[in-house]
Amino acid sequence: MADQGNEALLRVEDLRTWYPIKKGLLRKTVGHVKAVDGVSLEIEAGKTLALVGESGCGKTTAGRSILCLENPHAGAVWYEGTNLLSLSRKELHPYRQKLQFVFQDPMASLDPRMRVREIIAEGMKSFGIGKTQQERTARVGQLLERVQLNPDHMWRYPHEFSGGQRQRIGIARALATEPKLLICDEAVSALDVSIQAQILNLLRDLQEELGLAYLFITHDLGVVKYLAHDVAVMYLGRVVESGKTERIFDSPQHPYTKGLLAAIPSVDPDRRTEAPPVAGDVPSPSDPPSGCHFHTRCPVAFDRCSQETPGLAPFAAATGVGERSRCFLTQDD
Repeated sequence: MADQGNEALLRVEDLRTWYPIKKGLLRKTVGHVKAVDGVSLEIEAGKTLALVGESGCGKTTAGRSILCLENPHAGAVWYEGTNLLSLSRKELHPYRQKLQFVFQDPMASLDPRMRVREIIAEGMKSFGIGKTQQERTARVGQLLERVQLNPDHMWRYPHEFSGGQRQRIGIARALATEPKLLICDEAVSALDVSIQAQILNLLRDLQEELGLAYLFITHDLGVVKYLAHDVAVMYLGRVVESGKTERIFDSPQHPYTKGLLAAIPSVDPDRRTEAPPVAGDVPSPSDPPSGCHFHTRCPVAFDRCSQETPGLAPFAAATGVGERSRCFLTQDD
C-alpha cells in the first residue's frame, strides 16, 4: 500500500458492488450477490499493486467498478483528488483517458472487423490526441514499436496474430490515450509460460519508461512477485491481507494467503511452507458464511471465527504502513 507521506494516485475506499437477486412474478429483491463488499486500496504513481485471489473472489468486478464499467453500490474511488463515482457519465469521460483497461482475452476485446490501426487509433480520436489521421497513424506505428511489434502490422486484422501478439496490441491500445494507470485483468493468464514472461518484461519496461501505475489482477501469486510492489489478497469480496510484496511472500499472515503460497511449486526449501494449500470451493457470494468468510475452509479456525467478523487491521508483527490482515489470530485484541 502507499507509504506514509506519499499521495496515492488512486485511492479506493469501502467499495461495494452488489447485484440484486430478484424472485417471483413481481421480481422482488430477496437478497444480493456481494461481489465486492468493502474493498479499500491505494496505488502510488509509478507502482504496481497486485490484487490476488481465486476465481469468483470479486477481483475482476473490483477492477471494472473502479473504472465505472460496473455500477458500484457504495464507496468512493479517488483519482488525483476527484471521486470518480460522484461524476456523471459526461464528467467521467476525460478521466477515462488516464485510466485504461487491459483485458484477459485479447481476441474477445479486439474488434475482428477492424484493422489494428483503427483499433489503436480509436481512443486517440475519442480524446482528441493527434490533429489529423496522418498524425494518429504515425503514433500507431510508434506504439506498435513500443510494444515490440512491426509498425507495418497496423494494416492487419486481429485474427492474423498469435495470442501474445494480440495482447501486445491490447497494451498498445491502452497506451494510446497516454494513461497514468492501467488495470490489467489476468493479462497473462491465457498465454504460454514463455510468452507470459515476455509480456511481464514488457509491462515492467513500460512502467520504468513511462512512469505507469498498474492494478494487476491475477490468481497467480507466482506472477505477482516479479512485477508487483504491493499486494492485496482478496477473498469472497473482501481484502484479507495487504502489504509489500516481499513481506507477503516472506511472512504471510492470513491463513488464506498461506494456502495460496503453499500451492506455488518450489524447489527452494527456504520457500516451502508448512501450510496446506487451500481446500474446498469458494462459497457463493450470494450466501457467504457468517463471521469470517474464510472460516469454512480455514485449517486454524475456532469458534469466534464463525460468530464475529474480523476487521482489516494492522497485525501484531506489522513493520510498515499498509501491513494489514483480516484474522483474529494475527491481531492484538
